[in-house]
Amino acid sequence: MTDQLSKRVVLWGLVWFSIVTLSLPTVIIIGASFTSGDIIRFPPEGFSLRWYWELWQLSDFTNALLRTLYVAVICTLISLPVGTLAALATVRYRLRFRRSIQVYLLLPFTIPLVVSGLSMMILFGEMRILGQLWPVGLGICIINLPFMIWSVSASVNAIDPDLENAAMNCGAPPVQTFLTVTLPAVMPGVITGGLLSFILAFNEFLVSLFLTDSRTVTLPVQIYNSIRSIITPDLAAVSVLYILIALIAVWLLDRLVGLEIFLRSK
Repeated sequence: MTDQLSKRVVLWGLVWFSIVTLSLPTVIIIGASFTSGDIIRFPPEGFSLRWYWELWQLSDFTNALLRTLYVAVICTLISLPVGTLAALATVRYRLRFRRSIQVYLLLPFTIPLVVSGLSMMILFGEMRILGQLWPVGLGICIINLPFMIWSVSASVNAIDPDLENAAMNCGAPPVQTFLTVTLPAVMPGVITGGLLSFILAFNEFLVSLFLTDSRTVTLPVQIYNSIRSIITPDLAAVSVLYILIALIAVWLLDRLVGLEIFLRSK
């Protein structure tokens, strides 16, 4: 009985330690964003929505936010078909050098982002597309594509091949089988990968730093440029925006896929 009680105390102690450790930075930045003072401080000096209002009055912030949303959408739109088809090809079909292809597709996991950003900056510069916004989305898609492939592959592995065989035995052509059987079956992985791609693209800083200039600066780069001069509470308000977007993504994941399915897929 004593041993069981000790284990429960230790277990719940570790759980609450993890919760507090993970939550404390978020609580501090949220509290600091509501300060009425002119500097970031916790506890805040009074309560005010001043910095949220001033944030939306800054054209640099709103333009950077719109560019970041554009980049995230471009990344997601490319990741969805490419990642889905790559996962299906490498998991369901007996390709030559399949293992080598799978390792190659996962290379962005192992290559440092600074190396990827520098190489894409040189490549896009030679192609005369550096300085445009859509190549930023393409570059971020390249480094985050393994997340999409991993997510869809988990769903592909859970498909019963007899379902596709039954559809083809009933006369369904390959395209119809894919659209009516395979794609709905892997849709949880597609949705999960799409949300991950969007959030990762929205948050990406290092690659964006290499691929953007003053005309195409994204929100993470804009934040970086701002903190190099002076840290004001409007940056805390921007941080709260990122927290809200993350919460919305988790809520959508729970509603569309289910967190239990997502966690099991890992």
